[in-house]
Order: sequence, then C-alpha cells, then structure tokens
Amino acid sequence: MAVAALDACAQTSTPPALSKVEPATDRLVQLASRGIRAHDPSTIVKCGDEYWLCATGNGIVSWHSKDLLTWTAGPRVFTNPPAWTTNMVPGNRGYFWAPDVIHVGNRYLLYYSVSTWGKNTSAIGLTTNPTLDPAATNYAWSDAGPVIRSKGEDPFNAIDPAVTVDGSGGLWLAFGSFWNGIMLVQLDPATGQRLVPDSPLYSLASKEQIEAACIYPHRGHYYLFVNWGACCRGTNSTYNIRVGRSDRITGPYLDQSGVDLLAGGGSLLVGSSGRFIGPGHAGIVSRDGADWFSCHFYDGTRGGIPTLALLPLRWDTSGWPRVMVESK
Repeated sequence: MAVAALDACAQTSTPPALSKVEPATDRLVQLASRGIRAHDPSTIVKCGDEYWLCATGNGIVSWHSKDLLTWTAGPRVFTNPPAWTTNMVPGNRGYFWAPDVIHVGNRYLLYYSVSTWGKNTSAIGLTTNPTLDPAATNYAWSDAGPVIRSKGEDPFNAIDPAVTVDGSGGLWLAFGSFWNGIMLVQLDPATGQRLVPDSPLYSLASKEQIEAACIYPHRGHYYLFVNWGACCRGTNSTYNIRVGRSDRITGPYLDQSGVDLLAGGGSLLVGSSGRFIGPGHAGIVSRDGADWFSCHFYDGTRGGIPTLALLPLRWDTSGWPRVMVESK
C-alpha cells in the first residue's frame, strides 16, 4: 500500500465478496487475470485441496480456488476489528491492508497492516487459525495482537507484512512503506511474534517510493521483490515490481547490475503493459512443478479495478526470475 495507503478504487465498486467473476476467456488466460477484485493479495497458500489468498478490505477479504483459475469469495477474517487496533492506531476502523499468510507447524499465521493514509502511526497485527476452511469444526481466528508498530517519530512504517521461512526453518517478517524503506525482523515460529521485543531490525532496500516487499528463497538465494511507484490511482497508478537477490536473508540484496537495493538498485521484473497497469504485491506459488507469480493490477478494460493476476514464472540460466505479460 502506498504511504500506508487506502484502496481508492473501493469507493466506486462493489465490495470484493460481492464482485462479479469474469468467465475464463482465452484473453484472460493469456493475461493470467483471474477476473476477481483483489488489492494487495497475500501469498497464496494451500489448505486441504484448496488454495487460499487474503487481500485488503474491511475485515480482510479472502478468496479460494481448487485450480488457481476459478476463484470463489470466502469469509472475511474479522467481523469486528480487534480492540487494540483502534486504540493503537486512531482513525483505523477495521479496513486492513496488505495481509500475508503462511502455514507454520499446525496453524496458519496471518499478518496484516493497521494504519491510516499518509501516516506512519501504524502496526502489523497477527491472527492465527488451525485451518482456512470455514466449514471445518476447528475453524476460528485467534487474535495474537500487534507484532511490530511504528510511531510518528520512527524512521520506518510498520505496514505491508511479508512472512518467509529461511533455509534453516527460521521465520522472518519483511515490511515497510516509503520512509526509510524495507525492513526485516526475525520472528519466533512458536508464537509468530518477534524473538524478543528489541530484536534487531535489518534494512534491506530504500527508495523514495518503495513498499510491498516479498522474499522468496530459490536454489540457494533469497529474492527480494519490491514495488516502486504509486498505487491506488486506478489506471494512473505507477506501480512496478523490482527484484534483487542475496545469499543471506538479511542481505545485502543486489540487482542484476550489482547495485545494492539500499542504494536505489532494483531490476525491473514487471511493469505496466496495455490493460495490465500498475502491478503490485508480488507472491509466488508452485503447482505441479510450475511456478506462478501472483500480483494485482489495475485493469484498463474495467475502469482500473484492482484485479488478481497469476502469471507464468520462469527462472533464466543465471537464476533470475522472468515474468511474461500479454499486452492486449
């Protein structure tokens, strides 16, 4: 979300849970659009025989699919916002941004942003559930409170959580929007919270307009995906997705030219093309041996509505990711 941003498109369309799902036409398959409204989609995770994602919205919206092509709206995570959110971040009324979800041990950990437009008085919250299947008898979200917060005097903004497991089983949270950029903190896999209250923060990437981090381990490297530009302006959005990589999750992350992402580096992975405008919030999911790159884009043929895309992802001979977008 841009500068602790609001999904401005939500003001002109129906809520995500009521959005019309487009048919899977050849054009949509080529573009890899899934035809559903989703802003800041989480990493896609599997529960049983279904894939799930969460996205920005009142109470956090959810979608599920058996094949990654046809998606159905699921329940909202929160019927009522946890009391601490409105106390810690005055002005927030349960419209939560940019969630991310991961399966660790015997439960799902869902991290989400609590903020207001243009301010870094923010927090990242955590809620947990043993299942994502709302029909299961043990389906219940449990509020675990805030994980990290930022105040006006802090040099960072505690939003846009992205959770990752490293090669040794360690749990990490990347986050940040504008201010001094993308940060990283280690978590306790048993609790989902910081290892200790003052555990170190690592700086990963910096740019005037940067946010929406995602870290993905692949063949001995860690890949850091970030967004440059501005979101939430429909077809006027300037979002584009950049990437760097490191041998360590804590960095340094260098782009393909060897420029540190802390020094403004970042190789362009995917930008606007035709109706595919302002791609944002990267994620990667694997199915049947193939990797898919998830993000939202502002659909130029639907008035700039934020729409879920799943794009074929390939890795070149040098180990860099490649994403192709149909431009029609």
